[in-house]
Amino acid sequence: MAGSRLEKWGTVFTRTRDLMRSGAIPTSKKPVWFDVYAAFPPLREPVYRELRPIYGKVRETVPAIFYKEDKIRAKFYEAYGSGPKAFDLSKLNFKSTCQRFVEKYTELQKQGEVDEDRLFEETGKALLAEGIILRRKTTGSVAQQVPQEDDSKGAVLTRLQSVLQEMQDDPEAQEPRLVEVQKEDPLPP
Repeated sequence: MAGSRLEKWGTVFTRTRDLMRSGAIPTSKKPVWFDVYAAFPPLREPVYRELRPIYGKVRETVPAIFYKEDKIRAKFYEAYGSGPKAFDLSKLNFKSTCQRFVEKYTELQKQGEVDEDRLFEETGKALLAEGIILRRKTTGSVAQQVPQEDDSKGAVLTRLQSVLQEMQDDPEAQEPRLVEVQKEDPLPP
């Protein structure tokens, strides 16, 4: 026990005392704090104790923190993406395109614009007037093309119906054509 370095067995004082008794530490190399600790021992011995396991579900005490700007940023990145350029963090006063968008959004919001979708579009137009070009992600344009595809499907469907009607009207087109198929026989007769 005297040579154990585990905090589980005894205290630092008892381990040092036992090492001095066994002769591993000479009395001339006694630590400075040893006599003070022996003269004024603590009220409660500093002994290692196992922590009891906590049963049950541990609740997260820190709530999720969201600011108003976070919603704007999320909507910005959803519509425009992160952009082609990386952030230049070497400049002290660097502002990303998203940060400029958020600042312009809050500025226009303070002026009295109420509708969020309209305000979002107006912010994009205001930044374009300042010379900041925002490019929408391709997913937004695909959603706008879906109704056009429905119209083209309708046109194709009407054309197929007209071709089918022509085939039904023309009896010669319905006659099956016999095609001679030459069978290859690997063995001669």
